[in-house]
Amino acid sequence: MSQPLFALIDCNNFFASCEQVFRPALVGQPLVVLSSNDGCVVARSAEARALKIPMGAPAFKYKDLFKQHGVQQFSANFELYGDISRRITEILTSITPRLEVYSIDESFLDISQLDIKDYQAWAQHVRKTILQWVGVPVSIGIAPSKTLAKLASEHAKRKPELQGTLVLLDEEVRDSYLRALPIEEIWGIGWRLGPRLRSIGIATAYDIAKLSPVQGRKLIGSVHGERMVRELNSQTCYPLESLGSEQKMISASRTFGNDTDQSSVVESALANFIARASQKLRVSNRAATRVAIYVTTDRHKPGYRTWSKEVILDQPTADTGTLISVANQMFAELYEPGVQYHRAMSLISGFVSDTQLQTDLLGFRDVPTFDRSKQRMAAVDSIHGRYGRQTLYYGTEKLATSWQPRKSIRSPRYTTSWDELPRVIIKA
Repeated sequence: MSQPLFALIDCNNFFASCEQVFRPALVGQPLVVLSSNDGCVVARSAEARALKIPMGAPAFKYKDLFKQHGVQQFSANFELYGDISRRITEILTSITPRLEVYSIDESFLDISQLDIKDYQAWAQHVRKTILQWVGVPVSIGIAPSKTLAKLASEHAKRKPELQGTLVLLDEEVRDSYLRALPIEEIWGIGWRLGPRLRSIGIATAYDIAKLSPVQGRKLIGSVHGERMVRELNSQTCYPLESLGSEQKMISASRTFGNDTDQSSVVESALANFIARASQKLRVSNRAATRVAIYVTTDRHKPGYRTWSKEVILDQPTADTGTLISVANQMFAELYEPGVQYHRAMSLISGFVSDTQLQTDLLGFRDVPTFDRSKQRMAAVDSIHGRYGRQTLYYGTEKLATSWQPRKSIRSPRYTTSWDELPRVIIKA
């Protein structure tokens, strides 16, 4: 069996690039995407980076700079970003099924079994295909290890002369890039460990690559340090994780659009979180045995507080109504009148297969009820698949809308909402 050869496909300034897909006039313009409630910068175009706008910058502190330089601002449009990410993943899956979706804007491919004569030409072809079919620019790094592939994609992104691709298969070429790479930019080092390594004369990725695996363990820490040394020397230590590998938990959280002391508002938020999570759970043919909730006040205001509670279910379930009922019962036990709640989270875990229910000696698990629940949810999912996700919903989901984050400058959901499809006017 051939050794893995990784290609990392990394979308450039992904959220900003998504905003430019349907507004080509924004290409080349400074642009930022803001977090929930339009609070902080979570994505920047290259032009916005050039203006020294930092990641995480509070929007209100930079409003004068935004105005001075005509910086375009957008509320985060996660439905659009998620759909564009899915389209890119479909393209990559058509190239090879040996793919790992690492994040919404990065995917690793194992291309060792593909018949590729010229890796540089192949990478350029993939870049052009994604740009033509989806409209998002990407950078591609190719190397024998994930760590090197990620370093290669970062170099390709930063150096225009590389035209978005870099292949690190030749040892001399690899070492030349490692010598120029500060240790803080290595995947897994960061700003905390960097100063300590520099204090003992380790300043570049090449310095780490020249360590022995034993030294890597001692200086960087445990098996992680050893693997880093080996990966920088083109040895594969992190295998490809298959597409669709099972999650151990599903969580959802939001900062509310407005703080609230109304229990119905928090209950509505939790119901919406649970509805989305349970649908994901059913897609994977699993059921949950644990439900947890977390609620907090605003950490930036005096008297910051948090509450949490977890329940272990007698019977596994992926039934939206059951899980909503459990979550809201927990919140009812935590609720304190007059408290201004700022954020909430739901989490379901302890997954088991829903194909068969293991009974228990005490009789808490009821097979007929479990089967009826599955049939009911299958009918609901079928209706949602045909007519849209909000065709049927539980009443608690619509108790309130004030919890929803403010998105006053969100772009249209061009690809996921019929009412917001782009319009094309052709003049003869």
